[in-house]
Amino acid sequence: MGAVTARPIDGALQRQLDQWDLRLDGDVIEGHGSIIQPVRTPDGAPAILKIGGSDAESEHEHLVLRRWGGEGAVRLLSADPPHRALLLERLHSATLRSVRDVDACDVVAGLYGRLHVPAMPQLRSLVSELDGWTRRLQSLPRSAPIPHRLVEQAIALGRDLSTEPATVVLHGNLHYATALAADREPWLAIAPAPVNGDPHYELAPMLWHRWDDVAGDVRDAVRRRFHRLVDASGFDEDRARAWAVVRVVLQATRDPANLTTYVAVAKAVQQ
Repeated sequence: MGAVTARPIDGALQRQLDQWDLRLDGDVIEGHGSIIQPVRTPDGAPAILKIGGSDAESEHEHLVLRRWGGEGAVRLLSADPPHRALLLERLHSATLRSVRDVDACDVVAGLYGRLHVPAMPQLRSLVSELDGWTRRLQSLPRSAPIPHRLVEQAIALGRDLSTEPATVVLHGNLHYATALAADREPWLAIAPAPVNGDPHYELAPMLWHRWDDVAGDVRDAVRRRFHRLVDASGFDEDRARAWAVVRVVLQATRDPANLTTYVAVAKAVQQ
């Protein structure tokens, strides 16, 4: 979640407050493309009203939250899909950033097993996404700031990964900041970017977040995270490594300001 801001209630937020008979219960919070407002329901229960952006990743958030039914994830109370509005149970503000790194990896690995339910026909396919990503990498000029060797490697791995050993619902963006402390369970996942695909796709965000913790020990710290996640989840090490390289290289093309971080991760998981 982003920083708390004081702002007038905009039309989208007011519409949902009126529709669900909610009352404000704190300051609005700006998320990544979303508005997150603490509220109280008509019976006084604490909740979160989330107004999502127009990105494709959040389009089916309500569907996967309903499918999970609160098992390993925040519970969906109501949804207004045309307006990208969700009413969610309110969790605590503590994230896995406050937990020892190795323990956080165990928590996330445990959530994988609960969230990876059978594929849903409404969701995007990771295989079809992968084809587009490979073409995007192929179009990069040799002068692109990311090392060309890593780009070529990601392209080759992407081709190898086009056949999936299993297809399940993936959270898509599970890391230290997208798991919150809760009352009914110690930790619950929030903010999915759902897609159907290979479970091994999930690990990469855990490798590049909470980066301050790995300063001065990048190679060993990233490898510790990677192997802890693989061991705790029972994933295939080679396939998890391949997906990590592909995702890290793609992320470097989207977030060039943090290029050195992504290059360091890609190198560390292969050493």
